[in-house]
Parts: sequence; C-alpha cells; structure tokens
Amino acid sequence: MVKKIPKGKVTSYGRIAALLGKPRAARAVGYALNALSKDQEQKVPWQRVINSQGKISFRGDTGRSILQRKILEDEGVKFDFADKIDWKVFGWPDMIPSKSLLKKRKLTSISVVKQKKRK
Repeated sequence: MVKKIPKGKVTSYGRIAALLGKPRAARAVGYALNALSKDQEQKVPWQRVINSQGKISFRGDTGRSILQRKILEDEGVKFDFADKIDWKVFGWPDMIPSKSLLKKRKLTSISVVKQKKRK
C-alpha cells in the first residue's frame, strides 16, 4: 500500500492501516516501516508516511527524522512553521475510504486467511 503513495504526497500510519482493513493497527504500520532493510528502503517510500498530526514521528534517531524531512521537501512537500504538512494539499488519498469499503477489504483479508488454512 505504501508503494502507491505518489511523490509529493503523504499519508498517516493510521490511514495505511485503515486502507489495509485494520484501522487500529497504526502502530504495526510504523513498526513494519521501521523494520525495513536498507535494500527495502530503496523500494518502499517509507518517508511518505507520517503521524496523524501531520508531523514526522521522532523514532529516537534524529538523523532519520532529518533525512525523512529532506526527502519529502525534495519531493515538493511543504512544512509550516509548526513542522506540519497541510493534509488538504499533500494528503493521500484525498479521502479516507468509506466504512463499507473497509468492511469489504476486511472480509477479503479474512477469506484469504481461511483459504490458506484449508490447504
């Protein structure tokens, strides 16, 4: 899902979790992105995922936060005086999917799990 975020746009950990049908798994999204290998970081635009307040999450490594901001600024993302982005301008997707779409995705992921267990 993160690979679908276009250059110059950002989304939140929670929004990625919701799009995956797990709206309460924002932290898991963060852990997954933090666990990317150097090779995977080149393929997954991890820098485009920020917190729900529109800020870069501090992960204990200030160098990584500075790098994330630099990459985003190079992609055209602008931060305001409070180090926040404007969701209306830079947010992706423009709208959170409807509850019915989330339910459909959740059912799809559940059915895939059940199919795997049958084999």
